Amino acid sequence: MEEAEPPECPVCLQPYDAVSYVPRVLSCGHTTCEACLKQLPRQFPSTLRCTVCTQLVKIPNSISALPKNLDLLHFSFVLENRHRRNDVKVNSPSPPPQNEKNRSILFPLTLKSWSYEFYLKWKRWVIPKDCILVEKLGSGKVVKSLESDCVMGFAFREKENVGLVKVGLFMENEENSKCFRSSYESKIVSILYEMKEEERDELGIVLNATLRVSNVGKVYGFWYNEDDNCVYTVWQKFTSPNLTKFVLNKKANEEEKMSRDEISGLVMLGIETCGILNRLHFEGIVIGLMNLSCFGFDDFGRVCVDLSEVLNAGRRVNTEVRRVCKNLEINLESNLLNENLVFISPEMLLQFHAKEGFEINWGQSRHEVGYASDVWSLASVLLWLIIGSSFSEEMGSFFKAFINAIKDEKPRDYSGLCMAWNEKIAEVLKGRLGSEFNSVLDTLCQCLRFDPENRPVITEMWKCLRESIIKPQFDIGLSLRQEIKKVNSGNSIVVLGEMYRIFEKIEKELVHGVNDKNDSADVEFRVDGDVVEGMARGRVKCVEMKGHLDCITGLAVGGGLLFSSSYDKIVRAWSLQDFTHVHSFKGHEHRVMAIVYVDGEQPLCISGDNEGVICIWKADFPFSEVPIQKLYEKKDWRYSGIHAMTISGNEYIYTGSGDKLVKAWSLQDYTLSCEMSGHKSVVSSLIVCGGVLYSGSWDGTVRLWSLSDHSPLAVLGEDSFGNLSSVLSLSAHHNLLFASHENGSVKIWHNDVLVKSTQTHKGAIFSVCTMGKWLFSGGWDKTVNVQEISENVDGVDVTPVGSIPCNSTVTALVYWNGKLIVGQADRIIKVYHGV
Repeated sequence: MEEAEPPECPVCLQPYDAVSYVPRVLSCGHTTCEACLKQLPRQFPSTLRCTVCTQLVKIPNSISALPKNLDLLHFSFVLENRHRRNDVKVNSPSPPPQNEKNRSILFPLTLKSWSYEFYLKWKRWVIPKDCILVEKLGSGKVVKSLESDCVMGFAFREKENVGLVKVGLFMENEENSKCFRSSYESKIVSILYEMKEEERDELGIVLNATLRVSNVGKVYGFWYNEDDNCVYTVWQKFTSPNLTKFVLNKKANEEEKMSRDEISGLVMLGIETCGILNRLHFEGIVIGLMNLSCFGFDDFGRVCVDLSEVLNAGRRVNTEVRRVCKNLEINLESNLLNENLVFISPEMLLQFHAKEGFEINWGQSRHEVGYASDVWSLASVLLWLIIGSSFSEEMGSFFKAFINAIKDEKPRDYSGLCMAWNEKIAEVLKGRLGSEFNSVLDTLCQCLRFDPENRPVITEMWKCLRESIIKPQFDIGLSLRQEIKKVNSGNSIVVLGEMYRIFEKIEKELVHGVNDKNDSADVEFRVDGDVVEGMARGRVKCVEMKGHLDCITGLAVGGGLLFSSSYDKIVRAWSLQDFTHVHSFKGHEHRVMAIVYVDGEQPLCISGDNEGVICIWKADFPFSEVPIQKLYEKKDWRYSGIHAMTISGNEYIYTGSGDKLVKAWSLQDYTLSCEMSGHKSVVSSLIVCGGVLYSGSWDGTVRLWSLSDHSPLAVLGEDSFGNLSSVLSLSAHHNLLFASHENGSVKIWHNDVLVKSTQTHKGAIFSVCTMGKWLFSGGWDKTVNVQEISENVDGVDVTPVGSIPCNSTVTALVYWNGKLIVGQADRIIKVYHGV
């Protein structure tokens, strides 16, 4: 048999001794060495949280005044001497850092399809729902500015115009949504989660690239529109020039040569656009197509590219191509060159058809979409601005021949079609530019070659345009980086104009719950399903229990029964098997405000009313018609009535009253044991957890009391001057305390330190409860909000999961055996469960 090891300190793992590691006994009964106790953090004076049970205990001013654990010292001395006699060296683990805190309890994996880590990654891109107003298709206006730039490094201003690009459609089953509605954040994150990983990676590249590349529309984030159930990306917009009007004004003079100033202005537009495209190419992004609306100007008159317009143009082109592939009567070339002129390269158009399932006869070579595709699009824009409507007509003829060639099953000479069209364009272009700009003419014509490998790269185009207006000897500007290749090798680039495909696929696939609509009627009705699992599947039902004649004030579960209190002065017992009414306890003469269940040798139901009367009832069959005992608080003409109750095992029942006191009543002889004072207003909520009694009050504070001697331990929220709001409900889970307030906020305390405050409701929150990692809260706004608690090394966070709409104010909540029991102001009790 192995010899016993000397007893060790639970913090530093060093064997106890009488000099360096003296064992000191805390009031909770656990022992820790004196050295560690001196270095443990103290949130409140004269208190310390036990490292073993995490209970907050009182300590003297000097740690040395705590009693020594003489038994452990003696045991350690005997074992140490025995080891020395046997010449056995004792190896002790090296101590961790002395300021190390207790390890946080990590919650199990979420029941949702997406994890908290996934939510954490994308939540910074979620825009609040009341910030955007849709004005027309593809655009909106900011109605509420963000005060900080925490969303993604950019803050947008009120009344600012923004671009909107649809990401997906989120719809819930109409029947199921009556019981549970996914939260605003959940709808957005669900859309993102439905994407394939490589698609999300592409989206992430675009989002981050827009933050790094200047003079392109930035992505502000994701926004869910409740009017059409669609998730949108919100983009920065710029002042758009009316390029169409500029060209149409020149229509009568299209045969004349353009002035040098006119050409220089258009060349400057091309130069700046080349710079933007070059920076996007270095980020691995190809625009893929251009239309006139994608150009804009910033506040300093510099050219900008609106990427939201590119995405919406890609969606329109795809819609037209899909109709062509379905043999619908449609003039694609005309629709591409209407007032929303879209300039798209031949390889991009071929790829649109191929991805719609159209059989393409590629001939000898197959050209992929790449960086050279943007060269084609930009050159087409410049040519249209220079030539005018003649270019549109020639391009229309080319597109018509090109699309007919695509639809023809026989091999066609796409390159020959392109060359013939190119020659016509060059002839017209000569008349507009003259011999002074021959280099520009040659470069633009080369940009329209069918084979992307034969087109100049974007830097060559930039250089040619720049030299046409700035002589090389006078050009002191820096050259563009030229490492970008002419064509794409592999699948390393993102084609922005095709990102709509991801969005459309998600829109088709994520119709949450709708596909199950027809199947829901075949599901056998049962009430044993967990409500949280039901939320994950979008299937939550409820059972109603009616019998009370006024507002429900409290709920308690025990012995297979549900006990409820009400303003109607009656306490009712309900069966949790079939949710039928079992018994009515009648003994109160005033409104019953609080109720608890005591699981002892004799099960008890204890209720208190607003006149300070406590009734103790026998809580099993056969029920008594009269209380076993009645207790009476001292009446005070200024304050009276019980507002909250809780118990500590079978020892005490605690009441919180209008007289600002917390009272402890013995469950042995039903006498008043002590009164705890300190609150400055009504004590509205009580809870026992971890050996500590927590009391919340209308004074906005939470006080902590020792269960051993009922002495005060600490006060939470006392330093929040000017921001105090009444505490209405408390709930605790391990080392976390949740306090709901009258202003609609829930404050979360971790080891008695405020770590988070969330505004979860519109109006007072009358009840809050926790079960594992789930936080439920309900109140004045007739809603039960469901949030997931995530505790990690960085702190505590809550993720909104969804909400349960109610038809009346929520006044009480209890989670029991997978069911959420809700008491309402309209006298009804509802039991929500999964199916």
